[in-house]
Amino acid sequence: MRPSSAGESSNTDSDDPVAQPDPTARFTDALEKVTPLFELQPPLEATVLAEALQLAAVSSLGLGRLTDAESYWRRAIEANARFVDAYLNLATLLKGLNRLSDVEALFRRLLEVSPDLADVHNQLGSLLQDQGRLSEAEAAYRQAALICPDRLEFHYNLGTVLRPLGHWHEAGEAYQRAIALRPDFVMGYSNLGNILKELGRLPEAEAAYRQALAIRGDYHMAKYALAILLLSMGRFEEGWRLYEARHADPKSMQHKTQKVIGRPRWQGETLAGKKLLVWQEGGLGDAIHFARYFQLLKAQGAAQVAFACAPALHRLFAAVEGVDVVLAHEAGWAASANYDYWMSPLSAPLYLSTTTDTMPLPVRLTLDPSLLEAWRVRLATLPPGRRIGLVWKGNALHQNDANRSLGSFGMLAPLWRVPGLSFVSLQKGEGEDEALSPPANQPLLHLGSDVTDLADSAAIIAQLDLVICVDTAIAHLAASVGTQCWVMLPGEAIDWRWMHERTDSPWYPDTIRLFRQPLGAQWPTVIEQVRQACAEAFPG
Repeated sequence: MRPSSAGESSNTDSDDPVAQPDPTARFTDALEKVTPLFELQPPLEATVLAEALQLAAVSSLGLGRLTDAESYWRRAIEANARFVDAYLNLATLLKGLNRLSDVEALFRRLLEVSPDLADVHNQLGSLLQDQGRLSEAEAAYRQAALICPDRLEFHYNLGTVLRPLGHWHEAGEAYQRAIALRPDFVMGYSNLGNILKELGRLPEAEAAYRQALAIRGDYHMAKYALAILLLSMGRFEEGWRLYEARHADPKSMQHKTQKVIGRPRWQGETLAGKKLLVWQEGGLGDAIHFARYFQLLKAQGAAQVAFACAPALHRLFAAVEGVDVVLAHEAGWAASANYDYWMSPLSAPLYLSTTTDTMPLPVRLTLDPSLLEAWRVRLATLPPGRRIGLVWKGNALHQNDANRSLGSFGMLAPLWRVPGLSFVSLQKGEGEDEALSPPANQPLLHLGSDVTDLADSAAIIAQLDLVICVDTAIAHLAASVGTQCWVMLPGEAIDWRWMHERTDSPWYPDTIRLFRQPLGAQWPTVIEQVRQACAEAFPG
């Protein structure tokens, strides 16, 4: 016999389970009591009727009768056009059903009759922002902030749409108003730092990030942003140290990798006689960039250095000095117990004490002669003259791809006006379809569709005179095979390794030339600069 609990009936003569109350009974009971009220003659006063319909809607929702709930809330609104709770409850229901156009219509209808509802303007702004309708979201957030200027979230939300709209100064002002309302608003300082960085006000950006961390030392977004800022300024000692803190962020891939691998993370311990598993972090370009550190790691006396990486890198890294074994990620997981340490290649600069004066030279990739010959035959179909490789789009999944990639292949048309040049498409994946059928006035040898990995791409690039590309892995690949590469950089969220204002790169001192899009400018400005540079570099 089990003891009875409060609210239960006990039967000491039976082992039958004690009956539990029906959780829907109260909703059924409420509906039974309220629905007769809708048929009363004379009818209920409008506000009372609306309240009754609201109760019926809530009860129907509790019973899982979504269509009935919607109908009751709509009837409540018809009874009382200013019944805010009915609008908001119905909006929540419709959001759950992903009927966003109906939610928008509901908010707009409510604001017609009650235009001073700041929270509804704010909710409308959020709805529009989620759909990418940023200008409309801006208007909604502005109205919310106008009605209630003492609500920091309205100013903060306004800042979040002003930035992607390119209204940098106004976004900064919105974040500053939010901070003024709450001086310990960590997210406000962090986002203000992001704005100031893009505006080139680097000391102020640094101060904003440091203020965020003074308030909350474990705010990883600000710590990461400060690290990136310092690295972009060449302040490596503190920058690398802060950058390493990404491993402590439970949301970071590095934190998750640690759990999967289950081995100690290398943090500068002696490697003499040890086996080290290096785990790819970031994209393909990051892997090539930091490949320069494998030789230095092996020189520490490691018995074996293995690199677990994406398949597109396998053939390329099989010939990289300092790499003993190249593994697929699955094989790396399976073999992880055999290694003394694991590390990300992006951690190497910290533990190998990289400064602006001690940057290792880029890895020099060794290419298979038979692979070079196979692609030489393809390139031989071009007319005599200079051969220029082109890449105009990066991986669409990259967080800054909307800014770093060109809108279309056709935007490069001005380059065709430079005489004596032949163009080779290295485009793979996103944008590849454009290269398969270029405009008639844009002759192009498209090889990107035929490459199987970056070893193929490297073999092609090694036989070109120049590569012109957006900020993708191809830039690192070209520089690492010794081919000149001109990189077109976006106006915002530029990768830290390209630093600020420079037209060269200390990471690739003899091969990379940078063409920077000014903040607020458009790609044609940069492309025209590249065209002029081509005309100067390859006269006649």
